[in-house]
Amino acid sequence: MSFFVPAAESQEHAESIYTAIAKHIDAPINDARIAALTWKHEGQEIIAKVGQTLPTCFGSDDEVILAIFDCGDVFKVCTPNRGAVCFDPVVASRTNVSNVDLF
Repeated sequence: MSFFVPAAESQEHAESIYTAIAKHIDAPINDARIAALTWKHEGQEIIAKVGQTLPTCFGSDDEVILAIFDCGDVFKVCTPNRGAVCFDPVVASRTNVSNVDLF
């Protein structure tokens, strides 16, 4: 699967959106882009995939995941209202992560 950001109209647009989100949440921009992340949250296994909706346990009202960032000790999962435009992203501690899939 090739790197994408949902709703981006071109690869350049996807890069622009990805960079803007990274700056907004103070995340590093890496060449390796994360497509999916699996981790334990309050005893429940969570799978977050770019282009799919964030699980409702995060109060996201079926928002689509736009990007996932590796920020060292934590991963940041971003939807329009969780990290991309307002509020904080969903944070997964590296110690709770069991799988990272790259584009």
